[in-house]
Amino acid sequence: MTLDPKLAHQELEKMGKDGLSAADLIDLKGRGGLTYNDFLILPGYINFPADTVSLETKITRNITLKSPLMSSPMDTVTEVDMAITMALLGGIGILHNNCTPDEQAAMVKKVKKFENGFITDPICLSAKHKIKDVLDIKNRLGFAGIPITDSGKVGGKLVGIVTNRDIGFREDIDTELSDVMTTEVVTARHGVTLAEANRILRESKKGKLPIVDAENNLVSLVARSDLLKNRDYPWASKHPQTKQLLVGAAIGTRPGDRGRLAKLVEAGLDLVVIDSSQGNSSFQIDMVKHIKETYGDRIDVIAGNVVTRDQAANLIAAGADGLRIGMGSGSICITQEVMAVGRPQGTGVFQVSQFARKFGVPTVADGGISNVGHIAKALSLGASCVMMGSLLAGTTEAPGEYFFLDGKRLKKYRGMGSLDAMEKNDSDNSGSQARYFSESDKVKVAQGVTGAVVDKGSIKQFIPYLITGLQHSLQDMGVPHLSELWPMVADGQVRFEHRSAAAQIEGGVHDLFSYEKRLYK
Repeated sequence: MTLDPKLAHQELEKMGKDGLSAADLIDLKGRGGLTYNDFLILPGYINFPADTVSLETKITRNITLKSPLMSSPMDTVTEVDMAITMALLGGIGILHNNCTPDEQAAMVKKVKKFENGFITDPICLSAKHKIKDVLDIKNRLGFAGIPITDSGKVGGKLVGIVTNRDIGFREDIDTELSDVMTTEVVTARHGVTLAEANRILRESKKGKLPIVDAENNLVSLVARSDLLKNRDYPWASKHPQTKQLLVGAAIGTRPGDRGRLAKLVEAGLDLVVIDSSQGNSSFQIDMVKHIKETYGDRIDVIAGNVVTRDQAANLIAAGADGLRIGMGSGSICITQEVMAVGRPQGTGVFQVSQFARKFGVPTVADGGISNVGHIAKALSLGASCVMMGSLLAGTTEAPGEYFFLDGKRLKKYRGMGSLDAMEKNDSDNSGSQARYFSESDKVKVAQGVTGAVVDKGSIKQFIPYLITGLQHSLQDMGVPHLSELWPMVADGQVRFEHRSAAAQIEGGVHDLFSYEKRLYK
């Protein structure tokens, strides 16, 4: 018998909602552990445009971002450039600790000093330097407009500037810059706005504008070429009082890391991530307690890594402001293979996030993220944010030099558990060794590999693609605000379905002789 179409909703109520709840999807006894590829989210009801979807989220008890994106503290992923650009685009970068405490603190300072459009650490020379020094900089870095200070450093008194025009026809490259530099320099006072600096450059027809303080000491530099590239970043992650960019950094759990943290906090650090492959240890619990007792609310702590409720409970009780979830799921991580310990990422994210949310502790899904869909799935399973390593490796902002192999432009990418990373520094300054409790081992057992990834271009294009893709994903789910996603999952409004191996093949590109996969324009 054919029913009256007007009774469709009543019939649906009788039959029940389609798909599975998140709790039914994560059926440990029936299915075992799940990865992101093992399930799909069923579509919901759309009554709003994608560009109105809010991605604002808490990554710790006290820190809120405009987008749920965080870069991993790996020495081939996050240093100054990555941290600055991630913050400008609404996320946050976590600086690696595979370096000395002073080097890491210097990176924090550079991020905190950054002002959009202003070069806060320009290359400077003194009047005693020679033309050949300028030519060397030009050959290495591609520019020759260099401010001259009495000390040869930022903070020194500005005495002149050297440009291509000053050295272009000089044959004696041993000539001192005092003989060729321009001493009548157009400057602007510290505190000038970017718009005003742009006007001064335009009217003076100069390529560089030194920014000086009341004593004529060089503070920063504005370049015409950079002004053309700069734009406003309305989603930028900034401290509510200082308006400086937010930045995080990784530390270990050794006694020496307490001194490292003190230097990072002094440099202006906002967020500390305790970096350990297995976070449920007495060492980490003691470190979390030390941080909260010493610094209180001055700095937030993300503890981890964890993949079970049992692990999470100890760190939450110790005072963690956030938890990092993942063990062995990264593309360059072999912990599960070598150590036989870990958990499939989908299951780990759901189990830990469901528990942590009872205490108001946000979670970060770390590992296994290789596309926009994985980000959406991690968030739907309860994570407040995702941490990305391989997804950002190979970008312009990632540390390292590009190289070519078989006609492809590549960048090095390695796991922090790789022997390559462990051997970078001595054991006292090796965040990599500390992460895997390997400092005192005579034989180093690798838990990661070293590889290469294809050039992805700048994250200034890639992150907006991820953000827009995530907005469309939430729209398809019928979720207008990221903060509403978990409540809708918890009460069964957002539904899931398990995927068979055949369904996974069907859901990807198939049955084509050839194709080009362009992700964004």
